[in-house]
Amino acid sequence: MIHLLLYSFSVTLLSLMAIILFERKYGFFLDPGTSERPQHYHTSPTPRAGGIGILLGMGFYLSTSLGVTLAVPLLLSFFSGILEDYHRALSPKTRLLLQTIAALSAIWLTGSVVTYLGLGIMMPYWLGILFSTFAIVGMMNAVNIIDGFNGLASSVVLLILLSFGLTAYSNHNTDMLQIIVITVGAILGFLVLNFPTGKIFLGDGGAYLLGFIVAIIGIFLASKYESVSPWYIMALFIYPVWEVLFSIFRKLCSGLSPMEPDAYHFHMLVYRQLSHNNPKTTLYILGLILPFITLSTLYPNKSNLNMIISLGFIVTYTLLYRYLYRQDTAGRTTS
Repeated sequence: MIHLLLYSFSVTLLSLMAIILFERKYGFFLDPGTSERPQHYHTSPTPRAGGIGILLGMGFYLSTSLGVTLAVPLLLSFFSGILEDYHRALSPKTRLLLQTIAALSAIWLTGSVVTYLGLGIMMPYWLGILFSTFAIVGMMNAVNIIDGFNGLASSVVLLILLSFGLTAYSNHNTDMLQIIVITVGAILGFLVLNFPTGKIFLGDGGAYLLGFIVAIIGIFLASKYESVSPWYIMALFIYPVWEVLFSIFRKLCSGLSPMEPDAYHFHMLVYRQLSHNNPKTTLYILGLILPFITLSTLYPNKSNLNMIISLGFIVTYTLLYRYLYRQDTAGRTTS
């Protein structure tokens, strides 16, 4: 399978190098770096087209039966974001509709539906479809939300995929393992140009694409194998998932719309109060989540333990967030 990793890595890297040169001349997906939006931490014009190269690297999915099955849902998830990268050319409702169709089509084509929640709790099949669809769309947007610094979202997905790869290998699922290896190769090809230098960004297309594939892999593993606890999947996803839930909660408590961007996401506070450096912010956060992912990977069949791991991360995140937030607001008050 090493050849699949090398092929996807090479196609992604070479295509992104070509895109960077193309964007310097035409600028179809160029972010000028002059925006005053709070989530912007760069000042030089940078293309938001990393997802194109990753999608091309994923073209080797077509060499596997499972990959062929996922081709159409994958394209739908990608287009829900890349059209947004192209001068905000897609409305939020249309974007959500495409994501929902991508999720439902993937569930239908792969037969992957989570109906068992662990600890003896079962859901009706129709509720499992709704739950699985919500989980896929939610994860797509969660990965997009944590895509704030060079390599952050893609590296988080990479760690999750490495864990999934070990789980797929232990369950002797060669098709799924090939999908994971191809995706890992594509992400590595992107990271060469994105981390630490930020020559190209993931963009919404890339973030939605990675969020989609990692979500459907998780649902597939949890629905097909009794040895894979759904709480293992949740524990691996806990950072982007909790980032979304916590952000919604704190915005509502402040009287703000959950859809309104602000400057108080966890990664932004880490940047302002700890790292003061774009790539270092990514390394700090990866250092925080790596122990939790490692522990979950060792015990993918333990629902109770993975619930504790998830709760442990939530407590750690929340305490650290409160500390950084107080430091940040205190600094703004005195300045």
